[in-house]
Amino acid sequence: MSTIQTLLTDHIDIWTAADTAKKSGRGRSSNNAASVYGIKKLRELILELAVRGKLVPQDANDEPASELLKRIQAEKAKLIAEGKIKRKSPLTPLLQRGGSTPIAATSNSNSPPFVKGGPGGISVEEKPFELPKGWEWVHLPDVSDYKVGKTPSTKSSVYWTNSGDGFNWVSIADLNHDDSVFETNKQITDKAVSEVFRSDPAPAGTILMSFKLTLGKISILDKPAFHNEAIISIYPNQSVFKDFLFKVLPARAMAGNSKSAIKGNTLNSESIAALMIPLPPMAEQQRIVAKVDELMALCDQLETQHSNAAEAHEKLVSHLLGTLTQSQNADDFSANWQRIAAYFDILFTTETSIDALKQTLLQLAVMGKLVPQDPNDEPAGELLKRIQTEKAKLIAEGKIKKDKQLPPITDDEKPFGLPEGWEWIKVSEVAELITSGSRDWAQYLSNEGAKFVTMGNLSRGSYELRLGNMRHVNPPKDGEGSRTKLEANDLLISITGDVGNLGRIPEDFGDAYINQHTCLLRFVSQCRNRYFPEVMRSPMAAMQFNAPQRGIKNSFRLGDLDEMVIPLPPLAEQHRIVAKVDELMALCDQLKTRITEANQLQQKLADVVVERAIS
Repeated sequence: MSTIQTLLTDHIDIWTAADTAKKSGRGRSSNNAASVYGIKKLRELILELAVRGKLVPQDANDEPASELLKRIQAEKAKLIAEGKIKRKSPLTPLLQRGGSTPIAATSNSNSPPFVKGGPGGISVEEKPFELPKGWEWVHLPDVSDYKVGKTPSTKSSVYWTNSGDGFNWVSIADLNHDDSVFETNKQITDKAVSEVFRSDPAPAGTILMSFKLTLGKISILDKPAFHNEAIISIYPNQSVFKDFLFKVLPARAMAGNSKSAIKGNTLNSESIAALMIPLPPMAEQQRIVAKVDELMALCDQLETQHSNAAEAHEKLVSHLLGTLTQSQNADDFSANWQRIAAYFDILFTTETSIDALKQTLLQLAVMGKLVPQDPNDEPAGELLKRIQTEKAKLIAEGKIKKDKQLPPITDDEKPFGLPEGWEWIKVSEVAELITSGSRDWAQYLSNEGAKFVTMGNLSRGSYELRLGNMRHVNPPKDGEGSRTKLEANDLLISITGDVGNLGRIPEDFGDAYINQHTCLLRFVSQCRNRYFPEVMRSPMAAMQFNAPQRGIKNSFRLGDLDEMVIPLPPLAEQHRIVAKVDELMALCDQLKTRITEANQLQQKLADVVVERAIS
């Protein structure tokens, strides 16, 4: 059958062009690379065609699945008669479980008529789709046994061990979807086995599948292990090819009658037992597994090729953008820019490449290479004198404290040369106030009142506040927190954990405060324009934010901010830089929007191809 090969080759551009930013986990084709939406849909299509009997041709000489079921039932009847297993209560038809009277099924050559209460009895109304001749719809218990796991009390240390000589115990986090479980994060003791499980572990080779919160995550045990109560261990009947069940069961679990839970969806004992599995003849099961493996390997190759191409593209963009910031003079910069401009439509085709372009533009801005200098501009040294005069006046009036004397900037601290008329300064030289928020805000939290800006409201690579999860406080009027009451144009910087996230307070923001994880940087009045926030989101600033790296979590002290080295252009050039940054960032955002729209179209095309293939 060449249908799937034709789908793969005829639509190769769709499968590989529809990207998604999500990261795939461990297991098949993860490679820690961004997953490709189109290839993900192709994998789903392969499995969907497999369970519908459309992946490989049927063979009229195959023994039909009904004969498999007869042998399974005969074997179970023998084991019941010998007392080795118990007779299980028959499943109630789905319609009857829902409170309605089941409608009698019409018999056909492919499936036996519905028998109320009979093993494997499934009404026509319950069948998700028509199966090929020789196939049968069955419930999971008809073709396999399964067992729900347990979790020993986590409060009883006698049940858990870190010595390495315990029994492996599998949680959902240990499962590697569509792969094997090679190790577990936790182990249990002999006492847990004897008092809680009272059974042998699931042997190596056993299928494990999650059925709570994360539905259908499936793995094969590489070594004997117990597992928790959100996982079932599955033991297929000898008349069912284990690899076939392993491949088709996740999709059937996802299609089961699950209930919503806080963190996901959950099947219960009844809905697990009611899972319907399409059962082909044994010979066809084996052909399906072989074809699925063959086609998944092709998907792996496509994904690897896509990943390699994306990595090469990213390196090329990084190298070419690097030539701009490393340009030695105006002529060199112009030549490098022309080289990039000639291939703009080829280079900047991904969100990652556009983000890299944005960072380069910001770096060029602070290096004085984004806009031309004007010899008529008042040099930055004169601006600095006025700033010093302003600060001296504020100190004399008792409005701010006198700056700590800092050592002069050495040549080693200067990351690059500056144009004529610019000056290297430390942040404290242009700051009116540098402080962090106070502690103990929990007692003042409220449903309304002043805004309480936390690290969650700050942005990475931007200084726009994220207002969607804004909290509120009602602090005492003259309390300690009042010293960090925010004003328009204040710049906020995260100083613990993810250091360097930013937020700028807009006009008419209203009363607002910050906590101790956020730094408030208030510039002197002559520097309250947007040049300085642009500097603080540049790669040059990011390098300084990340430099301290104290403790397990990065931390940035107020003294570090005092001593940050930044370039000061003439005031007129500051305004030209901001205008040019706005212009170029708007163009980048337009490019990114087009890429997003094109990618959404590619995803829709992939969906359409899949829908047509299974219709």
